[in-house]
Amino acid sequence: MSATTLAEVARKAGVSAATASRVLNGSARIPGPEIAANVRRAALELGYVPNAQAQGLAKSSSGVIGLIVHDIADPYFAAIAHGVQEAARERNKLVMLATTGGTPAEEATAVSAFAAHRADAIILAGSRTTAAADREANSTLANELDLYCRNDGQVAVIGRPVEGTGSPEHHHVIAIPNEDLACQLAGALAANHRGPFLIVAGPEGLATSDDRVRGFQHGLHAAGVPAAEVLHTGLDRAGGHATGAELAPRVAAAHREGAPVCLFAVSDVMAIGLVAGLREGGVQVPRDAAVAGFDDIETLRDFHPGLTTVRLPLLHIGRIAVESTVALPGGAAGAEPTVTGELVLRRSTTAAGQG
Repeated sequence: MSATTLAEVARKAGVSAATASRVLNGSARIPGPEIAANVRRAALELGYVPNAQAQGLAKSSSGVIGLIVHDIADPYFAAIAHGVQEAARERNKLVMLATTGGTPAEEATAVSAFAAHRADAIILAGSRTTAAADREANSTLANELDLYCRNDGQVAVIGRPVEGTGSPEHHHVIAIPNEDLACQLAGALAANHRGPFLIVAGPEGLATSDDRVRGFQHGLHAAGVPAAEVLHTGLDRAGGHATGAELAPRVAAAHREGAPVCLFAVSDVMAIGLVAGLREGGVQVPRDAAVAGFDDIETLRDFHPGLTTVRLPLLHIGRIAVESTVALPGGAAGAEPTVTGELVLRRSTTAAGQG
């Protein structure tokens, strides 16, 4: 059975298709109450479902916010999405989600799709990549965002801006001080740890990971501690777990020799996998080695030993991404506020190698 058309509704109500459209699609130019009531009655009797894109054109608003994340199963992105949903609900907006696996090519495809659906705003959450292999895809992403902004779209990018984008009045960046916070973490750990440091990072060229590595190294240098060795792996639990399993014999030997290792994983999800991989290799944290992460995801509430980390206000970050792009009813969108974080020192770094 085919869907009822607007023309059929107009014919039953005895009006033109243009008049029926103005009534059903939310135009400010609504005809008289009796005509409008006839059109709505005809639509109800025929089971007519309005076209969302037509409504968006009539009202200059689709009522939709597009959210693009790397992986919604990752607690980091889930917390941001929760904040986006809360703020969107306050603005009577619906959130549409796209997951991309972190590739700028898929992000560009998602932006194009949201633009085609006339989303009121697009929020891009996830690390930028500076890898040479992604240069063309990054350019495509920037072009898609600019095209959307030139058509009065609003964009919020969480983290670093997308390189090559223009339209600053439509393009909002929610900056996260990854480098500075990682520097602070390194200084706090170096004040108590007497042994080598090792960093478990994401793939080279992933901006969030690179910023955190750079900041941690700066913190060690400021504390007069030798630079940490950096190992690159996947920015997920599996990457952390594989690295932990591979490092376990080396970390165990360092503990026996009286020089326990302090490992910094650039995300909590990686740190969780790292601790599991070490444990399977006979290394206990914090007895034999210290481990720290970054983000303070909700999962850590049930993780033992308590993981030292950097707390980011992830839910708040999601909220302010919406607040910077979409006004409350009767109000205006806000300016991009400053995001801060704080160190959270827990059990995972309080035994091995303390001076």
